[in-house]
Amino acid sequence: MTHSFVLHIPDAELEPEPLDPEQIVSGTPEVTGKVVWESEDGRQIRGIWQITPGVVTDTEADELFVVISGSATIEFEGGPTLTVRPGDMAVLREGDRTTWTVHETLRKAYAINQ
Repeated sequence: MTHSFVLHIPDAELEPEPLDPEQIVSGTPEVTGKVVWESEDGRQIRGIWQITPGVVTDTEADELFVVISGSATIEFEGGPTLTVRPGDMAVLREGDRTTWTVHETLRKAYAINQ
């Protein structure tokens, strides 16, 4: 990216991002996403991510995200359970093991630091 930009997140077109079948606990969730900016060294990524209803597991990155639409419950192994809805901001710690129960197709804007 050579210039600043604006992107209307609800209308952004996303590309399929296949889920590892071992991550799917129940349902038939599908993931789409789009990286909109990445630092030259690849350590910072900004993007949009979406998942349809279902239950999946994940190991998290160091991430801040804002929910644009949909809702989910995120259970942290050995920790809290969070419910996220439109307008919510969440912070995930690298290495957290989670189970996501997606109630309504969830779209989020995210910033990951690696």
